[in-house]
This record gives sequence, C-alpha cells and structure tokens, in this order.
Amino acid sequence: MINVEIKSVNRKTLSKQVLDEIIDLLLSGQLKSGDRLPSELELMEMFDVSRSVIREALTSLESMGIVNRKTRNGTFFSDKIGSKPFSMMLALSAGNLPSIIETRLSLELGFVTLAAEKITDKELEQLKQTIDAMSSATSDYTEIDKEFHKIIAHSASNPLLEGVITPLLNLYDRTLEQIPNRHRDSKATIQQHIDIYEALKKRDPIQSSTAMYRHLDYVRKKVLMNIKDM
Repeated sequence: MINVEIKSVNRKTLSKQVLDEIIDLLLSGQLKSGDRLPSELELMEMFDVSRSVIREALTSLESMGIVNRKTRNGTFFSDKIGSKPFSMMLALSAGNLPSIIETRLSLELGFVTLAAEKITDKELEQLKQTIDAMSSATSDYTEIDKEFHKIIAHSASNPLLEGVITPLLNLYDRTLEQIPNRHRDSKATIQQHIDIYEALKKRDPIQSSTAMYRHLDYVRKKVLMNIKDM
C-alpha cells in the first residue's frame, strides 16, 4: 500500500470534496494512471466520512472515466483518462455551432502539427486510402471524411489529445448538416484533403498546419454563411 497524503474535508459537499482530493492524488503525482486506490474502508478512515460518501465520489469518478472499479480487485485509476468530461461540455454546447467549429479548428491544427513529426508510413497509406475512397464515393462520404481526421489525431501519438477527438468528431455530422447540398463542393473538399496529405508526407508541420487551416476555415465559412441565412 502506497502512503499518500490527503487533506481533511469539511462536512459540506463531502462527496465533491472527496472526488477533488482523489483527483489531486493524480495531479500531485502521489499516484499515477493504472495505480490502485486505497480500499473503501481505508478511504473512509482517511477522509473521516461514511461509506455512502465514498461510493458517491467513486461513482462520479467512474462515470467520468477517471477510475475503473473491479469487484474483487479494487478501484484503479484508468490507464487513459477518458474523454467524458469533454463530451459533457460538447453536449451542453451542441447548439453553439460557431464555438464547436472553433474548438475543432484549434485542436486539429495542433493534431496535424504533431502528426507531421510523428506520422508513420502505414498511417500515411491509410490517409491515402480514405482520399481514394472519398474520390470514388457515389454518395455521402462523411464517415470516410471523419476517418481521415481521426487517423491524423491518432498519429499525433498523444493519449490526452486522442481522448478528445472522438467526441468532437461525433458532432461532425451536425456541422455538415448546416451546409446545403447546393453549397457543397466535393471536388474542392477532396483537393483540400490531398493538400493535407501531401504536406504530412513531406513531414512539414507548417505546411500541414496551413493546409488544415484552409480546409477547416472553408468548412467554417460554409456553415456560418448558412446560419446567417437562416
């Protein structure tokens, strides 16, 4: 059992304070991802609170993807902290498309810059395959488009960033729904993806970022133009 220091808590909002103190074990470096937390009984003694307070705090942490509870083995910090808190924020902001687009633009510029330094030949080939699939598609290729951006995010090889790309792209369909078919230009969109791919192939972070910005800014302008017309 690892010795850890935990602050005492006030009687108000006990489960929230317990939750914050458990998270602080990670932030302070006393425990790390994958480590086992003290047992419920040990936590009760450390915080001087009831079992129900501890269970409420652990349930909240589990729902956020921060801990995993195993019936016989105890409670562990997740190996990769989940993206549920970010998902909740996105869900609450689902009606604010400009903010969602700006968030996506900010994050994906970071993804593609890192990807230019880390992307593998195999991942480049996967990007090429998605572009070929988009080019030959006879109907909507939204899912293929999403896969293109997901490959770039994962190629950045950063678990914290990987945790936010899926919930963000889950709102991708909602963004595209704001662009009427008459305003869509598949030829231009596919060329933008080709430009991103070619820049990544050169392992050029500046050119990759520029190509990604042009693509996402193109989408942003299409969406905002339609919102203004509504």
